[in-house]
Amino acid sequence: MVWFTELVYTSVVLVSVAYAAAVPATFPKETRATSNTTKPKVILDNDWSPAGFIPYLQALSAGWDVLALTSNTGNTWNRQVALHALATLEIGNLSCIPVYLGSDYPLLNTPSLFQAWEDVHGVLPWQGAFKPENLSAEALGSDPTSGNPRRISRAAFTEGYPNTTADTSMSAAGLMTDMVRKHPGEVSIYAAGALTNVALAVRLDPDFASLAKESVVMGGYIDVNLLEVTGSVLQADISSDTNLMIDPEAAKIALTVAFPSITVAGNVANQVMSTQDFLDEIFEVKNPYTELIHKYYGTEFPFWDETAAALMIDPSLALNATSFYIDVDTSYASPSYGNIHAYQEALMPRAQQLRAVNYVTEIDSAGSKRMIK
Repeated sequence: MVWFTELVYTSVVLVSVAYAAAVPATFPKETRATSNTTKPKVILDNDWSPAGFIPYLQALSAGWDVLALTSNTGNTWNRQVALHALATLEIGNLSCIPVYLGSDYPLLNTPSLFQAWEDVHGVLPWQGAFKPENLSAEALGSDPTSGNPRRISRAAFTEGYPNTTADTSMSAAGLMTDMVRKHPGEVSIYAAGALTNVALAVRLDPDFASLAKESVVMGGYIDVNLLEVTGSVLQADISSDTNLMIDPEAAKIALTVAFPSITVAGNVANQVMSTQDFLDEIFEVKNPYTELIHKYYGTEFPFWDETAAALMIDPSLALNATSFYIDVDTSYASPSYGNIHAYQEALMPRAQQLRAVNYVTEIDSAGSKRMIK
């Protein structure tokens, strides 16, 4: 893709680069890049899906330098996730952005352990990659769950199966450590899935976190248990901390290490809902990206990953935030396994090295939706 010039790469029309040249070449102020500053750099780590590409489009349209996408096991297995990332990049002629494979498995968790924990402590409404294997569902278009983590279900690629492949020269964790050393203090680590790759990078290079610019995490709900029991199963799903619960041990490492800044988009990620009117508004411009969003994003769930990306790109969208210390419950015997607990400094545990995070509690929903659009 050497012909894919820097101008096209950073243009606001990249969301329809080969399909809708009539898109206006202006963007709201908060998403325009300034030409006289160094472009912000980011590695986007996520469990990518057919309609999960908006976060990297948000970064690109804001003029950010997307160094790479990395995959992790979350909604489905890592290998399937990487192929979704490759496929959605290909749709927009963005295969110049490399994709690196993360870890197939969490640090300790496995489908059998996860399901045994559920037998004792209750079933999660969304089990992601650890849902029991169902080959019939895969044949009908579901992503693979349990079983062999390297199994690929082609029927799930509603966006089309990719013609490109992941960069296997190094792992996702290796890529992260290399990039922060190449660009010290400049690279944001966006983590909107399980935190396995971030934790592995921390263990691979003890200076990794301190050399990054920041970490932005989607997940980390607080005080949502009442919502889980007084609403529908869907409400319980929306309030479940699956990203952290897939790999609690990795979450503890990633959320207690010395990043210069950690922003947590937990409860706030539920505030910007997808609606049919908004999806219809997006689809007023016709291109393969807007078609995928209109057809497959749905209206049941909030813009989780997109909210975290918006807060990373434009922190002024945070209307309310607070700072406190957090820990992740890594006791397998606990019903809160994989959930966070918050502390004020005077009451934090003495035997642990916890750190303060920036916990956003309210976002400018209209501004976030403008960025998504």
